[in-house]
Amino acid sequence: MTERSTPPPPVLACACANLRRAARAVTQLYDDALRDTGLRSTQFILLETLRLKSEMTQGQLGQVQVIDSTTLTRTLGGLRARGWIRSRPGEDRREKYWSLTPAGRKKARETLPAWEGVQARVRARFGSKRLATMFDDLAAIVAATSPVD
Repeated sequence: MTERSTPPPPVLACACANLRRAARAVTQLYDDALRDTGLRSTQFILLETLRLKSEMTQGQLGQVQVIDSTTLTRTLGGLRARGWIRSRPGEDRREKYWSLTPAGRKKARETLPAWEGVQARVRARFGSKRLATMFDDLAAIVAATSPVD
């Protein structure tokens, strides 16, 4: 088990409270690590998702990231304004497909070392096996809380 520098906070009786507290702590860690890149973790995650998938509809991005439409629209708008992503209309007027621009690919590449550094820090402090288990557990939580079709 990995050593801790501070004792863990008390466990709360609510899944939501525990997950939100953990999400805020992790987001702050990643945002601090990415600060010099000019990106927030939420922006980098969208750039990386588009880099890995090439092109996705706004609806697909929202589903994959479990982001509400308003927040996603605002974040995508900021990335587009900086020239890192572009959209094209789909068959349906309401549908937009998003992809990286060459500048967006460059920005993602430039940001990757900072992201990898914080990933390594988290892995070292938490342990690779525990981290992999946590990833699986979190994916299972998302699936368990998703609406049934």
